Amino acid sequence: MTNLHFKLSTLAISLAVAGLCTGVVAAEAPNVQVAKTQEPKKAKEYIEQIVVTGTASGKSMKKVDASYAITTIDAESIERLAPKSTADLFKAVPGVWAESSGGVSGANVFVRGFPGGGDAPFLTVQLQGVPVYQPSTLSFLENSSLFRIDETVQFMDALRGGPSSVVSAGQPGLTTNFILKEGSDATEGRFKYSTSDYGLQRVDAVVSGSLAEDLYFMAGGYAQESSGIRDAGFNSEKGQQFTVNITKVLDNGKLNLFTRVTDDHGAWYLPTPLVAGVDNSYTQVGPLNRQATIEFGPNGESKAIDIGDGRGWKGAISGGSLDLDFDGGWSLVDRFAYTSGDANTLGLVPDGSPVALSTVADNGVSAIGAVSQKTYGGDTLVQQLGRWVVLKNIEALTNDLAMTKKSDSYQATLGLYRSDYSVKDWWSLGNRAYHLVQAGGEALTGIECNPDKGSCLNYDINAVGDGKTSAFYGAFEYTFSDQWSADIGLRNENHQIDYTVDEGLDGVINKSVDYDQTDLSWTAGINWQFSDNAGVFLRASEGSKMPSFDDFRDNYDAYTKGENLIKDVTQYELGYKLALDNLNLYATGFFNEVKGDTFVRKPGDPAEVLTNEAYGLELDAAYFNDSGFSINMNGTLQSTEITESPINKGNEAQRQPKWQIRLTPSYDFEVAGLDSTLYGTLSAVGDRYGNNENTVVLDGYEKLDIGLIVRTDGGLKFELVMQNVTDEDALTEGDPRSADAANGRYIMPRTTTFNVSYDF
Repeated sequence: MTNLHFKLSTLAISLAVAGLCTGVVAAEAPNVQVAKTQEPKKAKEYIEQIVVTGTASGKSMKKVDASYAITTIDAESIERLAPKSTADLFKAVPGVWAESSGGVSGANVFVRGFPGGGDAPFLTVQLQGVPVYQPSTLSFLENSSLFRIDETVQFMDALRGGPSSVVSAGQPGLTTNFILKEGSDATEGRFKYSTSDYGLQRVDAVVSGSLAEDLYFMAGGYAQESSGIRDAGFNSEKGQQFTVNITKVLDNGKLNLFTRVTDDHGAWYLPTPLVAGVDNSYTQVGPLNRQATIEFGPNGESKAIDIGDGRGWKGAISGGSLDLDFDGGWSLVDRFAYTSGDANTLGLVPDGSPVALSTVADNGVSAIGAVSQKTYGGDTLVQQLGRWVVLKNIEALTNDLAMTKKSDSYQATLGLYRSDYSVKDWWSLGNRAYHLVQAGGEALTGIECNPDKGSCLNYDINAVGDGKTSAFYGAFEYTFSDQWSADIGLRNENHQIDYTVDEGLDGVINKSVDYDQTDLSWTAGINWQFSDNAGVFLRASEGSKMPSFDDFRDNYDAYTKGENLIKDVTQYELGYKLALDNLNLYATGFFNEVKGDTFVRKPGDPAEVLTNEAYGLELDAAYFNDSGFSINMNGTLQSTEITESPINKGNEAQRQPKWQIRLTPSYDFEVAGLDSTLYGTLSAVGDRYGNNENTVVLDGYEKLDIGLIVRTDGGLKFELVMQNVTDEDALTEGDPRSADAANGRYIMPRTTTFNVSYDF
């Protein structure tokens, strides 16, 4: 590993010369044509594929010209993938391992070899080129929980690797940028109704058009409810969303304003017992246990809760952009957004393995159901579950301003990024009680908490924090010839955090943070475009992940001893790109090193400080022929190693497979005079370790999805989708809070969804 690191470092330094600091921005996107999403793809779309993420100037470019790894997924592809959550869509991105088995919110997302024990520490989600929230992860909140996919989305770009470490939020890992549809001179839209075998009722609608000359609108949203993919016995998933996007075309540019209001939540699916009778359809929460009373604080105050509220987002993201071109090759792009709302979490969290009731009952024989008043015998299987409550309010105001000068041979950009953000946290973690091991199993009385039967302690906090991230960035690209170009970019970021924590809810501040640190990031690359349709690039970068509020609480001793808690990320990428009339192929070799990563098994536990290295290859390919057949493929092959750790040095990083591949074939045909498409997706992943100790092995698995679309000339479209056709019982993770406990979280069970839509 050390020799590889040295060789890559030497090669990158010898080839890295001046160039463009590529960032993460929303560029001018083409006007939406909703009805055209019914048409089969044309081969020329591959060669002309446009990306809008990763360009410091804010202007779009051909994907084949980009000197970094990026994937674009359009609205039609999103529809065929039928993601059950935002994070579920990320499975289609090479180099990304997404665990979306927790429900509509609260996913775990890992980026090609970057370490992590949960949530999504190296993922930034953007809307119209602006981060939805500056910190990529807080405890019980990662960026994808703040965004819902619907018919208002035109496409998503997913940028991995070095370029994004310099501009925008400075995310060194994965940046996913969702671009909204825009209006045009023609009034058009879509109405869509969806249902499923798990009781889904969902209505989507979108309409776009012209309000006046050069003034366009798009408006749309959805309302939905269901008992959940894992049937909770009540409407455990429900919500609605509404989005408006206004575009004014100016003489020298464009002004865009949008707002997106969301109120959507679903049950929090947690690791379940790995025992007979429990499968991928099992969920702990149900009508007999969703209503509960928790106790908190030193005086044992009580509060009634509804665990059925699960995880979700109730808030709004509003913003826009101003994109102007001036004489002499000058341009200005300003992007801004304001985010505010509540992202709460309530759930039944397992604490230890399931056991026989006789081993924990006070009388050693039986216990009584809290609801049914039924007496259960000693051989009844029970499990201790914590009734966890996290109330979280967040707010953020973000602005990203960039000025660019472009000539025939060079392009230079100067930018200023600023984000002010805050969090208010109220937690009560614990409130344990034994429950029956059955779907929605009721709690039991007659079992008093004592240390011999499990932890009795709660972890209660009241915390408030304010943060400011300010960054100046510069970029320069020089074109040597039609084939050769090079770029360099620098980012100087100042990060300030004010944060206080009352642990125990006794009114006493136990932890106080006044943090002010500055760090420098850079990226450099060289691009050889040896033909219009093919090229090779080499990129090196050094970025950082600055600490957020929870990092200080979890690592408070280290902070008070003077450690800056910054995670340093070094990356090297070597990429090949090919875009022919009927074939796309993008292959990127990568090497990552992350120093200073911290892993906290559960709140209140001491942090483990690690250094991780990873190298591998990611593939992103697509093929199309005139007979109507096409196939998309993405895959990742990687090797990970914990190179520095008090106890786990030499082990592999947890929760990341050595290999994964996803094949999505599609065939367009005509039946009874109707245009039809048959498609499917086969996903396969290798074994993973469930913990850094590498003592828990999570077996690899295969998953098959299929779908059929039938279109009429009148604008009607019918679609039938079945996911996890073979009803695979595969685990995405074990028990992250207790690696030895017999618990795990399954992928979603087999589901069938039907929808009918009308385009006009």
